[in-house]
Amino acid sequence: MAPMPAMAGMSAHDSITIPAGAPYGAADVRFMQGMIAHHSQAIYMSRMAEAHKASPRMLKLAHKIDQSQVAEIRIMQQWLRSNGQTAPDTSSWRTMRMAGMLTDDQIKALTDAKGVEFDRAYLEYMIQHHEGALQMVKDLFATPRAGQEVDVNVFANDVVTVQTAEIGAMQQMLSQLSDK
Repeated sequence: MAPMPAMAGMSAHDSITIPAGAPYGAADVRFMQGMIAHHSQAIYMSRMAEAHKASPRMLKLAHKIDQSQVAEIRIMQQWLRSNGQTAPDTSSWRTMRMAGMLTDDQIKALTDAKGVEFDRAYLEYMIQHHEGALQMVKDLFATPRAGQEVDVNVFANDVVTVQTAEIGAMQQMLSQLSDK
Protein backbone atom coordinates (compact mmCIF):
# COMPACT_ATOMS: atom_id res chain seq x y z
CA MET A 1 0.00 0.00 0.00
CA ALA A 2 1.26 3.52 -0.76
CA PRO A 3 2.39 5.76 2.11
CA MET A 4 -0.22 8.18 3.47
CA PRO A 5 0.70 11.82 4.01
CA ALA A 6 1.80 12.85 7.50
CA MET A 7 -0.63 14.35 10.00
CA ALA A 8 -0.53 18.06 10.59
CA GLY A 9 2.25 18.76 13.05
CA MET A 10 4.28 15.70 12.09
CA SER A 11 7.17 15.74 9.69
CA ALA A 12 6.90 14.48 6.13
CA HIS A 13 9.13 11.49 6.89
CA ASP A 14 6.48 10.32 9.35
CA SER A 15 4.15 9.11 6.61
CA ILE A 16 1.92 6.13 7.29
CA THR A 17 2.63 2.87 5.50
CA ILE A 18 0.24 0.01 6.16
CA PRO A 19 1.67 -3.48 5.61
CA ALA A 20 -0.29 -5.80 3.34
CA GLY A 21 -2.82 -7.82 5.34
CA ALA A 22 -2.61 -5.58 8.43
CA PRO A 23 -5.79 -5.67 10.54
CA TYR A 24 -5.71 -1.86 10.83
CA GLY A 25 -5.61 1.03 8.40
CA ALA A 26 -4.29 4.56 8.08
CA ALA A 27 -7.37 5.98 9.84
CA ASP A 28 -6.58 3.84 12.88
CA VAL A 29 -2.99 5.07 12.95
CA ARG A 30 -4.04 8.70 12.54
CA PHE A 31 -6.63 8.27 15.30
CA MET A 32 -4.08 6.87 17.75
CA GLN A 33 -1.49 9.52 16.84
CA GLY A 34 -4.05 12.31 17.13
CA MET A 35 -5.44 11.01 20.40
CA ILE A 36 -1.93 11.12 21.91
CA ALA A 37 -1.77 14.84 21.14
CA HIS A 38 -5.35 15.30 22.36
CA HIS A 39 -4.72 13.51 25.65
CA SER A 40 -1.46 15.41 26.10
CA GLN A 41 -3.26 18.75 26.03
CA ALA A 42 -5.75 17.48 28.63
CA ILE A 43 -2.84 16.48 30.85
CA TYR A 44 -1.27 19.92 30.40
CA MET A 45 -4.57 21.55 31.39
CA SER A 46 -5.02 19.26 34.38
CA ARG A 47 -1.54 19.88 35.72
CA MET A 48 -2.36 23.60 35.99
CA ALA A 49 -5.01 22.98 38.65
CA GLU A 50 -2.88 23.00 41.78
CA ALA A 51 -0.83 26.09 40.90
CA HIS A 52 -4.02 27.93 39.91
CA LYS A 53 -5.68 27.33 43.28
CA ALA A 54 -8.38 25.00 42.04
CA SER A 55 -10.88 23.73 44.61
CA PRO A 56 -10.20 20.34 46.25
CA ARG A 57 -12.97 18.75 44.15
CA MET A 58 -11.46 20.17 40.95
CA LEU A 59 -7.99 18.99 41.98
CA LYS A 60 -9.37 15.47 42.42
CA LEU A 61 -10.95 15.54 38.94
CA ALA A 62 -7.81 17.01 37.34
CA HIS A 63 -5.62 14.39 39.01
CA LYS A 64 -7.93 11.58 37.80
CA ILE A 65 -7.88 12.90 34.21
CA ASP A 66 -4.08 13.29 34.36
CA GLN A 67 -3.47 9.76 35.66
CA SER A 68 -5.87 8.00 33.30
CA GLN A 69 -4.70 9.83 30.20
CA VAL A 70 -0.99 9.31 30.97
CA ALA A 71 -1.69 5.56 31.11
CA GLU A 72 -3.70 5.68 27.89
CA ILE A 73 -0.92 7.55 26.07
CA ARG A 74 1.47 4.72 26.97
CA ILE A 75 -1.01 2.21 25.53
CA MET A 76 -1.39 4.20 22.29
CA GLN A 77 2.36 4.75 21.88
CA GLN A 78 3.00 1.04 22.43
CA TRP A 79 0.32 0.08 19.90
CA LEU A 80 1.82 2.44 17.31
CA ARG A 81 5.39 1.24 17.89
CA SER A 82 4.42 -2.43 17.87
CA ASN A 83 2.77 -1.83 14.49
CA GLY A 84 5.81 -0.04 13.05
CA GLN A 85 4.20 3.41 13.13
CA THR A 86 5.43 6.77 14.42
CA ALA A 87 4.38 7.38 18.02
CA PRO A 88 4.22 11.11 18.80
CA ASP A 89 5.49 12.29 22.16
CA THR A 90 3.46 14.33 24.63
CA SER A 91 4.64 17.66 23.20
CA SER A 92 2.69 16.90 20.00
CA TRP A 93 -0.36 18.80 21.28
CA ARG A 94 1.48 22.05 20.63
CA THR A 95 1.58 21.46 16.86
CA MET A 96 -1.28 19.04 16.13
CA ARG A 97 -4.86 20.33 16.16
CA MET A 98 -8.05 18.32 16.15
CA ALA A 99 -11.64 18.47 17.40
CA GLY A 100 -12.12 20.01 20.82
CA MET A 101 -8.56 21.10 21.41
CA LEU A 102 -8.11 24.48 23.02
CA THR A 103 -6.91 27.42 20.99
CA ASP A 104 -3.90 29.44 22.07
CA ASP A 105 -6.28 32.12 23.40
CA GLN A 106 -8.17 29.54 25.46
CA ILE A 107 -4.91 28.17 26.88
CA LYS A 108 -3.94 31.73 27.82
CA ALA A 109 -7.32 32.32 29.49
CA LEU A 110 -6.91 29.12 31.51
CA THR A 111 -3.34 30.08 32.39
CA ASP A 112 -4.52 33.50 33.62
CA ALA A 113 -7.41 32.12 35.74
CA LYS A 114 -7.18 31.45 39.49
CA GLY A 115 -9.50 29.95 42.08
CA VAL A 116 -13.16 29.65 41.13
CA GLU A 117 -12.46 31.32 37.76
CA PHE A 118 -9.96 28.54 37.04
CA ASP A 119 -12.48 25.91 38.12
CA ARG A 120 -15.12 27.34 35.76
CA ALA A 121 -12.72 27.71 32.82
CA TYR A 122 -11.24 24.24 33.41
CA LEU A 123 -14.68 22.64 33.39
CA GLU A 124 -15.89 24.53 30.32
CA TYR A 125 -12.72 23.82 28.39
CA MET A 126 -12.42 20.19 29.47
CA ILE A 127 -16.03 19.55 28.44
CA GLN A 128 -15.19 21.06 25.03
CA HIS A 129 -12.04 18.94 24.94
CA HIS A 130 -13.83 15.70 25.82
CA GLU A 131 -16.57 16.42 23.27
CA GLY A 132 -13.79 16.73 20.70
CA ALA A 133 -12.45 13.31 21.66
CA LEU A 134 -15.95 11.86 21.22
CA GLN A 135 -16.05 13.45 17.76
CA MET A 136 -12.69 11.87 16.93
CA VAL A 137 -14.10 8.43 17.82
CA LYS A 138 -17.24 9.13 15.79
CA ASP A 139 -15.09 10.13 12.81
CA LEU A 140 -12.98 6.97 13.22
CA PHE A 141 -16.02 4.69 13.17
CA ALA A 142 -17.53 6.62 10.24
CA THR A 143 -14.45 5.79 8.13
CA PRO A 144 -14.88 2.58 6.10
CA ARG A 145 -12.98 -0.37 7.65
CA ALA A 146 -11.58 1.81 10.46
CA GLY A 147 -11.85 0.97 14.14
CA GLN A 148 -12.06 -2.76 13.48
CA GLU A 149 -8.68 -3.82 14.88
CA VAL A 150 -9.36 -5.15 18.40
CA ASP A 151 -7.08 -2.84 20.39
CA VAL A 152 -8.16 0.28 18.50
CA ASN A 153 -11.83 -0.69 18.82
CA VAL A 154 -11.62 -1.36 22.56
CA PHE A 155 -9.64 1.81 23.19
CA ALA A 156 -12.02 3.98 21.15
CA ASN A 157 -15.05 2.54 22.94
CA ASP A 158 -13.35 3.10 26.31
CA VAL A 159 -12.82 6.76 25.35
CA VAL A 160 -16.55 7.08 24.68
CA THR A 161 -17.54 5.42 27.95
CA VAL A 162 -15.12 7.27 30.23
CA GLN A 163 -15.28 10.68 28.64
CA THR A 164 -19.08 10.64 28.38
CA ALA A 165 -19.25 9.89 32.11
CA GLU A 166 -16.70 12.62 32.87
CA ILE A 167 -18.66 15.15 30.78
CA GLY A 168 -21.75 14.39 32.88
CA ALA A 169 -19.80 14.87 36.11
CA MET A 170 -18.21 18.09 34.83
CA GLN A 171 -21.60 19.49 33.73
CA GLN A 172 -22.92 18.84 37.23
CA MET A 173 -19.88 20.50 38.79
CA LEU A 174 -20.26 23.47 36.45
CA SER A 175 -23.95 23.91 37.34
CA GLN A 176 -22.99 23.87 41.04
CA LEU A 177 -20.43 26.62 40.38
CA SER A 178 -23.11 28.68 38.66
CA ASP A 179 -25.31 28.40 41.75
CA LYS A 180 -22.65 30.18 43.81
